[in-house]
Amino acid sequence: MLVEIWSDVVCPWCYIGKRRFEQALTAFARADDVEVVYRSFELDPSAPVQPTETVLEALGRKYGGGPGRGRQMVEQVAQVAAELGLRFDHAGAPHTSTTDAHRLLHHALAEGGPQLQARLNEALLQAYFSHARSMADPEVLAAAAVSVGLDRERVLEVLGGDEHAEAVRADLDQARAFGISGVPFFVVDRRYGVSGAQATEVFTALLEQADADDHPRLQVMADGTVCGPDGCAVPSAG
Repeated sequence: MLVEIWSDVVCPWCYIGKRRFEQALTAFARADDVEVVYRSFELDPSAPVQPTETVLEALGRKYGGGPGRGRQMVEQVAQVAAELGLRFDHAGAPHTSTTDAHRLLHHALAEGGPQLQARLNEALLQAYFSHARSMADPEVLAAAAVSVGLDRERVLEVLGGDEHAEAVRADLDQARAFGISGVPFFVVDRRYGVSGAQATEVFTALLEQADADDHPRLQVMADGTVCGPDGCAVPSAG
């Protein structure tokens, strides 16, 4: 069984949804037969490589209310993440492009397969959400890559060029073909789709139904909390 997850490394709901999916996968009887591949989705393709503002400033500008409103939004999502054991402390993270991070994830997939890619994805998410690191800084990206076993010099070579850029574009094209407008988005065997950071039970149902049935075309089973080009949903204060 192939599970493809369209996501971005600066998307809070992608990290939350990832953890909930992992909980479901751990309890799935045929977990050893499941292959998970991460697909690229850039929430803000126009974001700069060199940061000009923080996440708080970007959120405040986008939604109004300044950095104070941005902090409120970040803290609300952090509370949800904490329930899953995730530490979000990314208020001061720079708002940057994630193109190179996605190219690096494709490099990991090519070098070591889905398991290595998954480890790098986790390392990048931790770097951003727990340590407020820039996802456009080659040194930050290289450090994450080295931490999962990739060769530093080769990684810097990849980051210095345009390798895997076509693979990133192909993922984005496929997302558009599927009608994906927000992430995370989970696709099983190109037959079933689930949008958003669903409850663990929804992912359990997704895996079990995909395992039992055989349908020729993508069916979206449920919609949930996502990040999209217009921003990320936040839980209500109450």
